[in-house]
Order: sequence, then structure tokens, then C-alpha cells
Amino acid sequence: MRRILIATSNPGKLRDFAGAAAAHGTEIAGIPGFASLPPVAEDGLTFEENARKKAEAYSRYVAGEIVVADDSGLEVDALKGAPGVHSARYAAPDLHDKEPHEADQNTADEANNARVLRELTDVPVEKRTGRFVCVLAAARDGKTLATFRGVAEGIILDAPRGANGFGYDPLFYFPLIDKTFAELTAEEKARYSHRGAAFRQFLEWCDRRGH
Repeated sequence: MRRILIATSNPGKLRDFAGAAAAHGTEIAGIPGFASLPPVAEDGLTFEENARKKAEAYSRYVAGEIVVADDSGLEVDALKGAPGVHSARYAAPDLHDKEPHEADQNTADEANNARVLRELTDVPVEKRTGRFVCVLAAARDGKTLATFRGVAEGIILDAPRGANGFGYDPLFYFPLIDKTFAELTAEEKARYSHRGAAFRQFLEWCDRRGH
């Protein structure tokens, strides 16, 4: 079975990747000792910049192995694309009196969701459109080999629904299946999500290259 190393300590992301990989005979694993490695500053202006930075940096610790890193987030049209690349730290002004790009750590999912809901107060449902975006970068020995982009279009609810998932999943309603991403199993989410779409492109790339 093919094994892919994922540069993350986020159990939700590992679950998402495992769900997408199951149908492709692929095993997902974290980088050994990942928690002890120096963190990579996610200060890029785009999802791709951040994904490439992480993949290149962490691949240097596992010589010869392909390492996949992702950067992903929620873009809300009524908020002019925010939270965007700052999705994981969006509540920093509320909690730390810092702008998201200045925060030195991620903020809790509940706080991030609360800020989005507050900023969308009185925005009608037809204008609450948005999308999840995920960019994956695959790197080996410090060099990016390829990048892959996945997008899922949806609507931001005015209250959370569902107990699965992480991040903004409870607010992200996917009309095609009449559920939020937090109401899906890992396998269902892999079928419909931005991360699943990007990861399938990566697996197809691996198949073509014989990895």
C-alpha cells in the first residue's frame, strides 16, 4: 500500500485525508516527530504560498519521501473574501487584540465561527455565499513537485449544525446534499469537500507518475 506523509498535527485534516485516500489504496501518516519540528510561519498572501512553504520545509526532515502540506480556508463573498488565508486565526482581534496575520497561534474554532456569524448579522441568506478553498503542495527534499487546488461552493448558515468536522464545517451548508460539512462522515466529506477534491487530484498525479 502506498504511504503518503501529511505535514499536519491537525486530527481533523488527517481524518479528511484518510477519508479521501481510502478508495485509492493509500495509507495516510503524519511525519514522525512532527510536533517537535520547528513551526513554519504561514505568512504567505495566498493558500498556495503557505502550502508550498510548509511542504518544502517539512520535506527536508524525511529525505526521499513525498510530503503533502495544505493550506485551506473559508472565503465569504459578503466579507470580501475573508477570512481567507487567515481562517485559522480569524478571532485573534477578539481574543488577543491582534490582527490575524500578527497572531502567533491559531484561535479556537468556536471563536472563529462566532466572529464570522457576528460579521454576517443581518446579511440575507441569498448573500451569504462562500466557498472552502484548499491548495495542496507535494514536495520532496525541499522542492515543490506540484500543487493542486480544490473548491467547494456553499452558503454560510446563521447557526452551526452538526457535530462532525472542524473549523467552519458547522456553518458551511452544501446545497447539493442539503447538509453542512459537520453533518458528514469522513468518507462523505472526502467526496464533496475542497480538501477531498484537491487530494484526489494529487492521488491521480501519483498514479500517473507511478509513485
